[in-house]
Amino acid sequence: MKQLKFVLIGILFGIILYKSEAASWYRIYEMFQFRSFHMYGIIGTALTTAILIVQIIKRKNVKDTNGLPIQFIDKKKSITRYLLGGTIFGLGWALTGACPGPMFALLGAGYWTLAIVLIFALIGTWIYGLLQNKLPH
Repeated sequence: MKQLKFVLIGILFGIILYKSEAASWYRIYEMFQFRSFHMYGIIGTALTTAILIVQIIKRKNVKDTNGLPIQFIDKKKSITRYLLGGTIFGLGWALTGACPGPMFALLGAGYWTLAIVLIFALIGTWIYGLLQNKLPH
């Protein structure tokens, strides 16, 4: 029963992604051609919201659902990891027209061809898990 609220939040998030056109291939195409502010506005709003929420969590010592304090662990600084990872992510996003969140929203909206993209995203995640210790982090 406890997980039901997370499923409902996920469904609500998918509906918001779809209705805001954040899952629209055309909007993503426009963004990569620098022809529209729409997606940059959505991404900027999400980033600003995330920064504010993280600051609230840190300053108010917010606890997770198990009552344990939420902790943020700093990552190692590395230009290579962000350049390589960002490039791979961006290429995949540009080629498929969807990043991970909208993939599920589009699949739920009935775009069944996204199942192919989702399968290969899962295969890519699995391969990353196999190679994780050999990659620059």
